[in-house]
Amino acid sequence: MCTAIISIDPSSPVPVLLVGVRDEFVERDWAPPARHWPDRPGLVGGRDLRAGGTWLAVDPDAPRVATVLNGRGRMAPEAGRRSRGELPLLAAAGGGPSDLDLPAFDPFHLVRADPDRVQLWSWDGADLVERSLRPGLHLIVNSGLEGEGQLQGQTEDAYMAARLAHFRPLLAAAKRPEPGAGEPVERAWGGWLALVNGAGLARADHRALLPLLDLGDGAVWGTTSVSLTALAAGGVRYDFSAVPGDPDAWTRVL
Repeated sequence: MCTAIISIDPSSPVPVLLVGVRDEFVERDWAPPARHWPDRPGLVGGRDLRAGGTWLAVDPDAPRVATVLNGRGRMAPEAGRRSRGELPLLAAAGGGPSDLDLPAFDPFHLVRADPDRVQLWSWDGADLVERSLRPGLHLIVNSGLEGEGQLQGQTEDAYMAARLAHFRPLLAAAKRPEPGAGEPVERAWGGWLALVNGAGLARADHRALLPLLDLGDGAVWGTTSVSLTALAAGGVRYDFSAVPGDPDAWTRVL
């Protein structure tokens, strides 16, 4: 149940903000953001140690950020299946999924953000839909942009709908941050920081932005990291937390 929060304001000195909330099985190993990929030395992001890709990648020189969320639809066949973790690396380097062998990928939502444009690709195993996001606030979850693909009767979809309903008005009401390069994280992200730290909800709450759910038999699913990125013409700011909900856990990456 990953979430991407995107704010676009072309009149702002920081026209694009992108928050990436990564949800995964907590036992899945990963490494914190760094330049992990020798074939793409300019990219920075956390590395999934199982498949080698990432959930969010930044090109500080472009500047550009890309993130991927699982989608809904027909899964790829086991033979020849490729990791969706490749996709943010491709997009952060300026590419897109149109020329890929898409049937080899499970369904996804892929965001590529530049200071002057934000694109969203959604693949459901049969069709690829591309759109440019307009100025404003956008929330993307596994069921799509603003949960547009929600299915009735699905517990996971009900949780995502509750998350959107709870956090969208809170984010819209908070003053939009304009993070400066030299500011501490609290000042840079202002009122948004308390929201992306969970807004005081218990992690088992069905509305939680940072869920933590015991699925039984030792399987625990939940938010494993949160990324805050801000794009301006002159560069990108990237803050990261590996301890979701802890206000003291934030570190500056870029």
